[in-house]
Amino acid sequence: MGDDGAYEKSIRKAFRLLTIRSRSCHELRSMLKDRGVPPPVIDQVVERLRELSYLDDESFARGWARNLAVNRLWGDRRIRISLREKGIPDEVIEHAIVEARKECDEGAAIERLIEKKYGKKRSSDINSDVLKEKRRIMQNLRGRGFPTGLIFESLGKLKEEDGDDGE
Repeated sequence: MGDDGAYEKSIRKAFRLLTIRSRSCHELRSMLKDRGVPPPVIDQVVERLRELSYLDDESFARGWARNLAVNRLWGDRRIRISLREKGIPDEVIEHAIVEARKECDEGAAIERLIEKKYGKKRSSDINSDVLKEKRRIMQNLRGRGFPTGLIFESLGKLKEEDGDDGE
């Protein structure tokens, strides 16, 4: 009964962790290990939760990637890093990112971020030192995982939208 007791206690812990938010198998294994659950019991718990469809790395990856791409407006590079940290395999990550980008591509995310941060202001209205401000925007966007070329393209569009260049 000691083994059954450890299993029951561990599965309750796992359910509590999953009520907070969905998790990858790797995350759940790590959290149970940190709470002193023995590896054989962890294997039993994870297998049972997979059977019950409470753990599904593909579904988790799609949801996580969508949240980061659409709600948090992260770039693919940063999403990829986050999913790798959660133990998701590369092929699952790539599929999840493709699905998330159907809803909000990186270019649209960059535009939303710039508009969110600066409203309807144009780059020339943001700061008297436009170059300094654009560097700050670029650093912010690179930190969110967007590719440099796409950032330059978006910042170039800002300049084009500024209008007549003083004429």
